[in-house]
Amino acid sequence: MHSIGLMFAEATGGGGGIIAFLPMLLILAVAYLLILRPQMRRQKEHQKMIEAMDKGDRIVTAGGIHGTIVKALDEQTVLVKISEEIKIVLDRSAIARRETDSTETQPAKK
Repeated sequence: MHSIGLMFAEATGGGGGIIAFLPMLLILAVAYLLILRPQMRRQKEHQKMIEAMDKGDRIVTAGGIHGTIVKALDEQTVLVKISEEIKIVLDRSAIARRETDSTETQPAKK
């Protein structure tokens, strides 16, 4: 019985299973290179930016609030001044980006 099964597997090309999975492996490789890898790089850059935040940095939160870091309360939270009278405590993870100076991004008007 076993010899008949082996002859049948050799006659039909027993390695066909690997070739059938090749398109799926190529799709996964392309998805990794085009989607997952750049996303992981952006997350690392964002984490480095958050860790580097310090007193005096102007920030924008994920909710769109603009403010200035007054002081770091601990590793996870910062005190942010959003107006002269209002200061709020934020998690560092809520910081979306560092606000750039408007003179850096726009040319001076004459």
